[in-house]
Amino acid sequence: MTQLKKRNLVDVGAPNASTGILNGQSSNILNWDDVRFPWAYPKYKRMLGNFWTPFEINMSKDIKQFSMLSEKEQDAFLKIIGLLALLDSIQTDYAGKVADYLTDSSLNALMIILAQQEVIHNHSYSYVLSSIVSKSKQEEVFDYWRTEPILRKRNEFITDGYKGFAEHPSIGNLLHSIIYDVILEGLFFYSGFAFFYNLARNQKMVATSTMINYINRDEQLHVGLFEKIFKEILLENPEYDTESLREFGTTAFQKAARLETEWAEYIIGNEIDGLLLSDVEAYIKFMANKRAEQLGFTAPFEGHRTNPLRWIIAYQEVDLGKTDFFEQKSRQYTKTSDENGFDEL
Repeated sequence: MTQLKKRNLVDVGAPNASTGILNGQSSNILNWDDVRFPWAYPKYKRMLGNFWTPFEINMSKDIKQFSMLSEKEQDAFLKIIGLLALLDSIQTDYAGKVADYLTDSSLNALMIILAQQEVIHNHSYSYVLSSIVSKSKQEEVFDYWRTEPILRKRNEFITDGYKGFAEHPSIGNLLHSIIYDVILEGLFFYSGFAFFYNLARNQKMVATSTMINYINRDEQLHVGLFEKIFKEILLENPEYDTESLREFGTTAFQKAARLETEWAEYIIGNEIDGLLLSDVEAYIKFMANKRAEQLGFTAPFEGHRTNPLRWIIAYQEVDLGKTDFFEQKSRQYTKTSDENGFDEL
């Protein structure tokens, strides 16, 4: 496999726009009017437009409601938070490792923004937990990744998938790691998101669900970014666009869906009002097919072409304007747009 070279801090003799996505030449000076990939700047603007912080969310109602949830709902709530905390923690580090090897400075910038958003996601879980449970319980939740066998099993699927690239950075290992990234950000979070959105549609823990919506929006952009990077790497290195890679990808999404289903059976079961396990399992297969096909792979599951949780779309695809979907409150910070963004400077 072709080994990857880290991007130079400065290269006086190289152009600003890189000569390749990996192992190319670049001055490492970022000029958004002189970058290799025309999609990078629109992606940058969208990621900036998603900016938010946990401090914007008023948790007062959730603080009162948490003790009113059923025992099963409380258990699922905390264990899903524990899952998200582990996965978003490693994402910050993974994004930084990928950034080191992307020659183009614009893609490096996007990775840095992505990593910063993952830090905010992780902070949001602490913010939620510190609002509703004791310090000792919060510490217990952040240790679930060590103590819950099913949680550990599915998390190790991702961490083991990242290790090849982290320890031996090559084009092939990077491609494999991006597949695991899309599984993490585009599939492994989604049964958990469904749980929180189901609470919200029953007027429970609405503030937490608003936070989850913000995270969900970010993750959708992250999946799209890694999809672009994956396809650009294959375009510039067609020798890696093989049947073996496609088989690897389809199999990985199939395994991931089974792990996610096992987790859903354990964490949700048939005891959460309004959320049928059969629908959640079908939703996981639907999402696995969708994500596999985004990367150019054969869908791992026959059928499953429609979303069985149609109601969830209203919670995932919220307008990126200044109004919160759940609470319909004006947000007190400015979001960049075509009208007030970089283009007008």
